[in-house]
Amino acid sequence: MLLLAGALRAATVPGFPPAVAVFSFTVVLSTQPARCVLQRRPPLSNSSANCWSCLHPVNMFNSYNVKFYHSKAFTSPYPGSCVERSQVPEDKVDWLIEWKDYNPVEYTAMSVLAGPNWADPQINDKGFSPKFNERDGEVERRSLNGLYVVENGRPRNPSGRTGLTGRGLLGRWGPNHAADPVVTRWKRDGSGNKVAHPVTGKNILQFIAIKRRDCGEWAIPGGMVDPGEKISATLKREFEEEALNSLQKSPEERAELEKQLHKLFSQEHFVVYRGYVDDPRNTDNAWMETEAVNYHDETGETMDNLPLEAGDDAGIVKWVDISEKLKLYASHSYFIKLVTEKRGAHWSEDPGPECCE
Repeated sequence: MLLLAGALRAATVPGFPPAVAVFSFTVVLSTQPARCVLQRRPPLSNSSANCWSCLHPVNMFNSYNVKFYHSKAFTSPYPGSCVERSQVPEDKVDWLIEWKDYNPVEYTAMSVLAGPNWADPQINDKGFSPKFNERDGEVERRSLNGLYVVENGRPRNPSGRTGLTGRGLLGRWGPNHAADPVVTRWKRDGSGNKVAHPVTGKNILQFIAIKRRDCGEWAIPGGMVDPGEKISATLKREFEEEALNSLQKSPEERAELEKQLHKLFSQEHFVVYRGYVDDPRNTDNAWMETEAVNYHDETGETMDNLPLEAGDDAGIVKWVDISEKLKLYASHSYFIKLVTEKRGAHWSEDPGPECCE
């Protein structure tokens, strides 16, 4: 049964901050990393002031249409399993393209089927009647990208077919909300001066990265939003747990960490991205969405006094120099790139095309 035909037009999601812009997505299979391409629009009246926005429509103050190249969502075998996805040809990714012979593999991990408190029951379980596209009690089932289609009782991935149905490793049917705190500082030499890249002359930005235990990839130290939890609380909690190992600290040590972090997390911050994430765990019926936020320590004084210690899902944590050479988990490289452009920091030795022609 087809309930909704949304997720194809720009919309504002009720209950989310008004700055959230939502995009229509056209999905194209690509072997390249996830990237967004702006559809051609008339030039902006103030091109210099809006250059960054025009190149990167995920800036939440614009509602340009976006073409999202969903590629990591085709990872096969599926993470943590031997399950191979059904192959999806480039011209069959979009749900609007009829494909009567589409026969995706069904897979939900045993860790999800075991019924932990972070996971939904199976869709046909007695007494389970999820309210999709709504706030369902403490569970947020609304998407940051607007209304999504629900067909035969199951939510449908707004970015297209993935070759696998069920939930895989994801707990929720439909959107699974996460938060990614991007904590940055300027790279400095022994005298405390900012270090510039020898080719571009732009200052080098660093961010706190973790090496994930599950897949061994470097990533932003983020995590899932708990039911009823505010995004701001998730951002701070996940950073403390993964980059400072707060779960293993004494109450006194945690109180001291809270005091030191308050200055950083209460200052003006920059929302990098809100919306769908091209994630290897995504399926036709469950997908990742995130809010990535940049907290910048301009002087370095706050973070220099905090000892980094990997905890929770992190195997290693450290400061990493930012450049295009970084290979990060899911769409994290893209988020980091947006931060460097916003801060005017070094990213690539290749100047690329002219901005906002």
